[in-house]
Formats: sequence, structure tokens, C-alpha cells
Amino acid sequence: MSYHTIQRLYAVLGAALSALAPALHAETIAAEAWSAHAQATYIWQDKPSFSAAYSGPKSLDSAAEKGYSFSATAALGARLWRGAELYADGEVVQGKALSGLTGLAGMSNGEQQKTSSANPTFYRARLFLRQSVGFGGEQEAQESDAHQLAGMVDKNRLVVTFGNLAVTDIFDNSALAHDARSQFMNWSLLAHGAYDFAADARGYSWGGAIEYYTEDWALRAGRFLQPAESNGLALDSRILRHYGDQIEIEHAHQLGGLPGKLRLLAFRNHAVMGGFRDALAAAPADGAAPPELSAVRKPASKRGFGIGAEQKVAADLGLFARASRNDGATEAYAFTEIERSISAGAALQGQRWQRPADSVGLAVVRNGLSGAHRDYLAAGGVGAFIGDGRLRYRPETIVEAYYSAGVGARAWLTFDAQRISNPAYNADRGPVSVASVRLHAQY
Repeated sequence: MSYHTIQRLYAVLGAALSALAPALHAETIAAEAWSAHAQATYIWQDKPSFSAAYSGPKSLDSAAEKGYSFSATAALGARLWRGAELYADGEVVQGKALSGLTGLAGMSNGEQQKTSSANPTFYRARLFLRQSVGFGGEQEAQESDAHQLAGMVDKNRLVVTFGNLAVTDIFDNSALAHDARSQFMNWSLLAHGAYDFAADARGYSWGGAIEYYTEDWALRAGRFLQPAESNGLALDSRILRHYGDQIEIEHAHQLGGLPGKLRLLAFRNHAVMGGFRDALAAAPADGAAPPELSAVRKPASKRGFGIGAEQKVAADLGLFARASRNDGATEAYAFTEIERSISAGAALQGQRWQRPADSVGLAVVRNGLSGAHRDYLAAGGVGAFIGDGRLRYRPETIVEAYYSAGVGARAWLTFDAQRISNPAYNADRGPVSVASVRLHAQY
């Protein structure tokens, strides 16, 4: 074969590759230098009256109630240098919680903060830096979103995040049950129910995490500040003494050509916490006064774990499941009063009925307590959210269903129903029904 013939072959091959280039790189997107996103969410809730043999200091009100929450967020992002991204969120919230946010372990509104009031409250929600270091090889596209700049990233990479953010921005990040603004609303479905992750009363903390991605695997570890007191707003800056540690391993896979993920998470908290057995031992032997956690607080550790799975079973249908447990020896410090939890559910997109922006979801949750916590409540003790003065223990069971309808290009109207049996683990109260209407818009 002559030199000129080889040249012609190379020219033909080059032209063919050039023609194919758009198809070969269809998923390649340009790097975004900066981004601005916003969201607003309003949730209205109605709870009719329900049967209750008795009520206590932290009981869900057995009379009919209405509540609401409103949040609005402005999220800004900027690319500083190669692999470095800076994000800042400003947020405003307002609301009225059912029963003052007491009487349930699985609260019915995941947007309802522990500091909610009828007056609008403005604050900084996030301010963090993310540095990614790619190791070359195959790349994947990332779409523009809040806390994510559009662009290509190496599949094999190291990511370091530091600053003010939510621990669940990084850990236990389920695609189907994670966001009360667009998915299920119950607290038990936002994360592992028994995952007492470090957070202030608004759900945010300061700290850092490191993530390593390689092929289908991801490994994450992080340490974050605990609140200065149980479920408080102020954070304890002594991160070497009081902290929330977590480690998570994740594996992405394909079943029948459809994507899925498995996650295993372990956590350890260290803070000044009250122990249930200590409170019972310190209470008057004659039962003249109930046990009090505040009287026996001391440096202590809490350990727990969670297993999660999600799987597409059709292009428009996904399933998820979680199971979690913590040692149950000390009070709930930053999340809610759950020490054992199992949940499962499904979410279906609306393509089948020509409404691709719509979705429908169904989930069931079963929450439980440790033996020490049960004895504490039965003796008249109260926690941050629950305490009926006495207790006929049964696991708290929640069924939630929603229909989310697209309204225009960037808004959704959702109708949600929850049925909660044994509220606050008490078979002498309930069941309780909660109906919700949510309007969510995002840009």
C-alpha cells in the first residue's frame, strides 16, 4: 500500500470520526462558571381530632389542628479555580407546627424546623467550599443545580468539602426519599430514622467531609459540629471534644440494565448527653417526680448504623428501602427520637399517563425505641419531642402517599396523606391522620 493511499485512508477515517463526534460526545456539557438558583415551598397541614385515653406534657394535641411552613432559598455558586467551587445560601422560614412540634417521633412536615415561628426568620443556611481532584480516565456530566455547577468530572476523583452545610447534603443522599420540598414529607423518610446526625435546630452544621469515587464505588467520611445543647441552635465549636462522625460506603450497580445503589453508613456522636438509665436511677424511688435527662447530662457517645438501597425497576419507577439502628442509651441530640427504623417505598413518574412532570409516591415506616428509652417514658420522663406521662409501648407506624402535579415549567402542587399509628410509640393514643397540600417552585 502506497504512502498516498494511507494518507487517503486517514483522511476518510478522520472525516468519519468528525461526523460521529457530536454523537460520541452528546453527554459532554460546558463548564459553568457560576450559577444562581432559588426555591420557595409552602406546606399547609390539617390534622382532625383523634382518640386519646390521656395526654401528657409532650403529647400530640388530640383536638383538630392546622399548621403550615414556608421556606425560600437563594443558592449561589461560583467556580474559583480548577476543581474548586464555592456555594452560599440565604434562607427565610416561617411557620406554625402542629402541637408545637411535639407528640410524634416521625414528624409530619420535614420542612418544619425546631425554631419555626409565625415571624419570618432570615439566616445563612450554607457557605462551603468544595475541591475536586480528578484522576483522569472516563468522565461523566453534571447538570446545573443548587450546589452543583454544570460540567464534566472524572469518574475517578477525590472530593473535599468544608464549611457550613447539612450533613445529609453528603451522607444518606437517596434519590427517592430525601427532600421534603419535592418528595415525601415525613421526617422518618428524609434520612435514616435512627441517624442522629449533627445539626443545629435548623438542620445545618459546620464541618468537613472527604469523598473518594472510583468506578462504581464511593467512600465518604466526615466530622461536623454538634449543637451546644440537645436540639439547640447554637453550635459547640470544640470539634475535637464534641462532634458527629460518619463514614459511608456506596456501590452503584445495574440490574437488568437499570441503575441502583446500595449504601452502608456508620456514625458516632460525642456530646454532653443525658442517659436514660442514669435518669431513672437518679429519680426519686417513690415516683414523686419523673426522671429528668437534664439532671444527668455528661460527656457520652452514641453509635449507630444504617443500610439503604434504591433500585429502578422500570424507566419511570424506583423503589427504596432503609434500615437503621442506634444504641438507644442517650437522648436524641440533633435529629428525632427514633432508635430503630425500617422504611420502604416507591416513586412513579407520570409518563404512563402523559404527565411526565407528575409523580406519585407511597412509603411505609416502622419506628422503634430501645428498652431504656421505653422505661424512661413509662416512668413519666419526657424528651425533646415526646412524652405522654406514661406509655403502653408499640412501634410508631407511618404510611404516607403523595401525588405531585407539575404546574407550568418550574412549579409543582402536591397532595399528601399520612396515617400514623401509635403516635410517640403509645398504643393508648391515635391513630392520627394528617393531610397536606404543598406548593413548590424552583429555578
